[in-house]
Amino acid sequence: MDRADENLIPAGTPWLADPAAQSVCAAIEDAGFAVFFVGGCVRNALLKAPASDVDMATDATPEQTIKAAEAAGMRVVPTGIEHGTVTVVQDGRPFEVTTFRRDVETDGRRAVVAFSGDISEDARRRDFTMNALYATPRGVVVDPLGGLPDLLARRVRFIEDPGARIREDYLRILRYFRFWAIYADQDAGFDPETLAHISENLEGLSTLSAERVGQEMVKLLAAADPSAAVATMRTIGVMGAVLPGSDDRFLAPYVHLETACQVAPDWRARLAVLGGEDPAARLRLGKADARHLALLSEIGWAGPPVAELAYRHGRAVAEQALLMRCALNDTLPETGWPEKIAAGVNATFPVSARDLMPEYEGRALGARLASLERVWIESGFTLGRDELLGTF
Repeated sequence: MDRADENLIPAGTPWLADPAAQSVCAAIEDAGFAVFFVGGCVRNALLKAPASDVDMATDATPEQTIKAAEAAGMRVVPTGIEHGTVTVVQDGRPFEVTTFRRDVETDGRRAVVAFSGDISEDARRRDFTMNALYATPRGVVVDPLGGLPDLLARRVRFIEDPGARIREDYLRILRYFRFWAIYADQDAGFDPETLAHISENLEGLSTLSAERVGQEMVKLLAAADPSAAVATMRTIGVMGAVLPGSDDRFLAPYVHLETACQVAPDWRARLAVLGGEDPAARLRLGKADARHLALLSEIGWAGPPVAELAYRHGRAVAEQALLMRCALNDTLPETGWPEKIAAGVNATFPVSARDLMPEYEGRALGARLASLERVWIESGFTLGRDELLGTF
């Protein structure tokens, strides 16, 4: 980015050019208030990365925001009005608009806030300097706390006092490592002072709900390469606090193999590689994710050949189990592994229960089907129905 462009959101940024978003901004400005895009959308636009959420901040109170939006014919939902947030719906799309706030009281999990008319106060209650960036509806970047140089240097830095920011919400410990994994210049390494502050506040992690910890860990493990962050988390005691018994020795090799073998990254597989004491419960995973994790924990490190895994469980499980085994043994997959997995994915057992009845019934029928299926699998899925029924 040219130095002259650092204070401008790049032209063509979708959310800045969005007529619905601009209509919401215009409604608030027409009522005499200031409004800004804030946080992740601004950060990612300056990094030329996509943004998942488009949030706005304003010096208008929630009631004034509601009045301005409704006067412009927009629907408003008071989604978090006690915390200053309302959702303005324009063209069928929701936009969260939050009044500037300052923290009155925090307990490490949640904050009591007061509304403010000062953008600097609003910026100071955020976590990292790269998240305390705002942009006007015209795309001019507003940087109350000097976070733009940190962003451009890809430096994840807590706002002002790291210890104070952490004690306001202990989840920020996990957020720090997630942001470092995604946004940091990893060649620069970690800031020792920041790690020291984290180490001093590890006990606060025990006050967090499993849901909040799980959501943050999932986002971290979904980063392109979380292995360096996880290794540092283990070194200073974070992993022991949130996932006791986990072992990251094979995470970096596994991530490398994903890239080398062009296997889609999957946070569940990376979590299976880490292991630990009941990670599904500790991270409060949903039932489907917990089943996937349990399956990989059972057959990932050792078990049936990958072709059989692909036949029984699908391509993703087979690929992930293959890479887990290769990471464990410090090897690359054998030549032809994609074809073996494809064969399993596309295979259909040619014998049905009806083919064996009435000669076989009940348990004998099930045992016979299983026996023939085993022969068929060991043939590389090549034997047909007549060969299986006539020969075996």
